[in-house]
Amino acid sequence: MTSRANDQSQASRNGLKGKVLTLDTMNPCVRRVEYAVRGPIVHRALELEQELRQGVKKPFTEVIRANIGDAQAMGQRPITFFRQVLALCVYPKLMSSPDFPEDVKRRAERILQACGGQSLGAYTISSGIQLIREDVAQYIERRDGGIPADPNNIFLSTGASDAIVTVLKLLVAGEGRARTGVLIPIPQYPLYSAALAELDAVQVDYYLDEERAWSLDIAELRRALCQARDRCCPRVLCVINPGNPTGQVQTRECIEAVIRFAFEEGLFLMADEVYQDNVYAEGSQFHSFKKVLTEMGPPYATQQELASFHSVSKGYMGECVQAQAVVVVKPELVENFWDHCHGSAAQHPLPRPASTCALPGRCGFRGGYVEVVNMDAEVQKQMAKLMSVRLCPPVPGQALLDMVVSPPAPSEPSFKQFQAERQEVLAELAAKAKLTEQVFNEAPGIRCNPVQGAMYSFPRVQLPPRAVQRAQELGLAPDMFFCLCLLEETGICVVPGSGFGQQEGTYHFRMTILPPIEKLRLLLEKLRHFHAKFTKEYS
Repeated sequence: MTSRANDQSQASRNGLKGKVLTLDTMNPCVRRVEYAVRGPIVHRALELEQELRQGVKKPFTEVIRANIGDAQAMGQRPITFFRQVLALCVYPKLMSSPDFPEDVKRRAERILQACGGQSLGAYTISSGIQLIREDVAQYIERRDGGIPADPNNIFLSTGASDAIVTVLKLLVAGEGRARTGVLIPIPQYPLYSAALAELDAVQVDYYLDEERAWSLDIAELRRALCQARDRCCPRVLCVINPGNPTGQVQTRECIEAVIRFAFEEGLFLMADEVYQDNVYAEGSQFHSFKKVLTEMGPPYATQQELASFHSVSKGYMGECVQAQAVVVVKPELVENFWDHCHGSAAQHPLPRPASTCALPGRCGFRGGYVEVVNMDAEVQKQMAKLMSVRLCPPVPGQALLDMVVSPPAPSEPSFKQFQAERQEVLAELAAKAKLTEQVFNEAPGIRCNPVQGAMYSFPRVQLPPRAVQRAQELGLAPDMFFCLCLLEETGICVVPGSGFGQQEGTYHFRMTILPPIEKLRLLLEKLRHFHAKFTKEYS
């Protein structure tokens, strides 16, 4: 009998029942999952907010959360047309109100007629409402200059994240050296590393070139692929364009090269294109992988497998409503840092940090889609089956997606206001991107590549050797130490680059550009001054 079985047997004889599920008996893949965007930094930020509400004196009056791309939480106003149609869909009795334009009423009626019982509260088919999938196909066709899209190749999802995980589930197979390897960009969005850990796939890192504005280099892809073949079976290549957290926009030439590489090496392509509406830099332009693939012609257009993803929670829409999620952090790491900042418990009257905490999550109007190209027909049936296990994507999210892909036409009453609101949001984001790059690059010891697209900057910071040594003494990554110190002194919450991946010996942080521009200007200046002070203190 095993030791654990003996312990359980002894506990039963003593009238005690041991836990069936413990850290030792739970799925080890789940234990390996990490998600830096909602890690210890955000945990501490929430504690600081609570302390401020309790009247505890701080060197700042508010916590500025620049850690996550939650547009409306940072003050971005929702698009009027979207909310008006949703209001009528949720409460159809408002159809008789004179406060809503006629095109809003027509759109709401059209969506409701496609729902079971003409209600947003009814289930839909697992792949999403057929009418909305047809509208998505028309949107893709317009976006790609007339290249056709088949609604049967489009699956609606609970945001892009859910669709990405679903496709990865289809691709992950094998054991040992035959286990599926997935190439992901470094720096990466932590969804990928977390999903691969959960699925027990092999993460294969390829590094973006920081010296060339985070460009994607085929020679680096080849290096990563060749090295990975000794330990796994690489089958998947993931590309994020525009980039998160790096904000780069890949050129058409780069996309063509990536497609050729994937074709030659027998890799399934996954294109994360959720920031396709967010392109700011002069000379930058979004090119969809689907469009480039099709225009390259045979054999690429007819054989290369591709899944491309889009979402309503980014772009000018930012329809991302807060909910609650719980994270668990290593309490000893937070407590070590707490002692560093505040002294021992005897010296500091505040309660010490807990190891679990409720965090703002990205739920609410979760809507997105995946389009698959050249997928095996039988596998596509399996994908539909897999999606059916979750019944259907949230119906309000599907309705919102329909408005995103088919906004008001120029002849409709809502067009003028919609166009003005959309252009205002994108113009503000472009101004914030430029401001962020400018202020950081004026600061000694901070370097920021142009924010060409998306909604984040990923600056590189120089940290003195003594700061690196102190971080190691505390059991923290050096950039985590820097970010925690920044939070304690200024109230600014950003995410350390170590949570996204970075070249050895370099230090970064990811910061959203979403705060209102005056608050962003203040945030950037405070961050610049803090870095100078931090550098002097540890020099």
